[in-house]
Amino acid sequence: EISLGLVGSEMCIRDRIWVKIPNFTSRIQTKLRPYMSTTKYIFVTGGVSSSLGKGIIAASLAKLLQARGYRVTIQKLDPYINVDPGTLNPYEHGECYVTDDGAETDLDLGHYERFLNVPTSQANNVTTGRIYQSVIQKERRGEFLGKTVQVVPHITNEIKERIQILGKSGDFDIVITEIGGTVGDIESLPYIESVRQLKWELGNQNCLVIHLTLIPYLSAAGELKTKPTQHSVKTLMESGIQADILVCRTEHHLSEELRHKLALFCNVHKDAVIESIDASTIYDVPNLMLEEGLDKVTLQKLGLKDTGRPPLTAWNEFVKRHKNPKANVTIGLIGKYVELQDSYKSILESFIHAGAANEVKVKVASIHSEFLDASNVASQMKGLDAVLVAPGFGERGIEGKIEAVRYAREQKLPFLGICLGMQMAVIEYSRNVLGLKDANSTEMNENTPFPVIDLMEAQKTITEKGGTMRLGAWACELMDDSIVKDVYGASDIQERHRHRFEYNNGYRTQLEAAGLKTTGINPQTNLVEIVEIEDHPWFVGVQYHPEYKSTVANPHPLFVSLVAAALNYSNTK
Repeated sequence: EISLGLVGSEMCIRDRIWVKIPNFTSRIQTKLRPYMSTTKYIFVTGGVSSSLGKGIIAASLAKLLQARGYRVTIQKLDPYINVDPGTLNPYEHGECYVTDDGAETDLDLGHYERFLNVPTSQANNVTTGRIYQSVIQKERRGEFLGKTVQVVPHITNEIKERIQILGKSGDFDIVITEIGGTVGDIESLPYIESVRQLKWELGNQNCLVIHLTLIPYLSAAGELKTKPTQHSVKTLMESGIQADILVCRTEHHLSEELRHKLALFCNVHKDAVIESIDASTIYDVPNLMLEEGLDKVTLQKLGLKDTGRPPLTAWNEFVKRHKNPKANVTIGLIGKYVELQDSYKSILESFIHAGAANEVKVKVASIHSEFLDASNVASQMKGLDAVLVAPGFGERGIEGKIEAVRYAREQKLPFLGICLGMQMAVIEYSRNVLGLKDANSTEMNENTPFPVIDLMEAQKTITEKGGTMRLGAWACELMDDSIVKDVYGASDIQERHRHRFEYNNGYRTQLEAAGLKTTGINPQTNLVEIVEIEDHPWFVGVQYHPEYKSTVANPHPLFVSLVAAALNYSNTK
């Protein structure tokens, strides 16, 4: 610890001895800069139950603080031992989100980007697996000087370093950290301990803990019960952390008496008891938190300037259009994981953004490709105004996706294929138009005589599955006289990828001659990124994932155009 008092410009007092130090001011500022960061840290923990919406609360608070003029980012600490969610089944963890710099992350980062319209990165998602991997690698390099490596201090120090990476970058005034899981989980204990240490090291003026909890309603008793929240806060306190703000998820409004009780027994100020009532859409939550004063009490506790009620003009205009559509369209989502909505979270949210942009309500009809075939495809897809064939991996449900592509092509139904969906479009066209009946992807059939989709050359020597796909943002050049160039209004774009297999350029000449145009190419690798059909009103297949870049402020142009095409199809029909 350093204790120095500045007198004049170059005088200081230390241990009651007056000394003169040349260039004192600049030298001491340089020495202390790492310890004098003005960045504030907010931690969001959860209690009582999982899936309460910590990510939405974090994103909503961030939106309010951003609207007040503060530079804000959000990170997620995940307690599972996987290094990242890239190898997890979508049924297990939902969608795997991808950032510009190629990080495979938790789907909550999608919420962060959609709310803030600020890109996230590798630093915004940390897992227990990555923490332990880093510490073990340091131990193998001999960085701990022969000491016994333990959870405290080595694991907790690593966690604290990861938490502060974004804060020390100088790019943000406030870093919000969402801690996955529920307080009391054994997996979360090192993270909770790290937060306790940071609060002690940085001080309460620089650190804030928001505890999201559930206030259940017992219909038999006809009342809301606070006891689960009291126990949750007690569990948090047993770990050495006092919650500064309580955000209470509830089906019914909290009475003043209930707020007083929660404040008294959970040791928080009454103004810091925030009601989070169930909303019709997640995009209502920032306004609900604004009315409850979550942003105001946060600024007070962090000693930050209250710049007045934040303007949410553009946000509220979006919400207004979303809630007051002038028309309706139905778009079929053909996928293999449709039982779990989180598997296609970014796609579903992109339809909401694009629907609002078109003042249209988009009803998404989820159709399981595993149960789709030539005998029922017409009945299953009857009444649709457009089709999106979703991304995925493996051979299950592939033939159903191919049938969906064929139906959309033949019926002139607006079509968007994403990643695997684009590959299925190439296979379908090869089989049914080009006449290559056994055309396939080597992912599904290694011995196919017509591998129109094949493993990328760079992938053929890779044996480890985690984090080794073609990931992150890659360039794409758009061709003239194409749907996509009109849609983007540009010749060069950057989009995010997550795949191992690619369009086989050996069949490109044949496919283009038959009418499947290549309209987007990566300039470095010559990889085909986009295909279109010449004699179809709106048929686009993209190798990348446009859904990852759609936000409230900037709906993705491909989704906006698809919804517009669906509306036109509906009106024509």
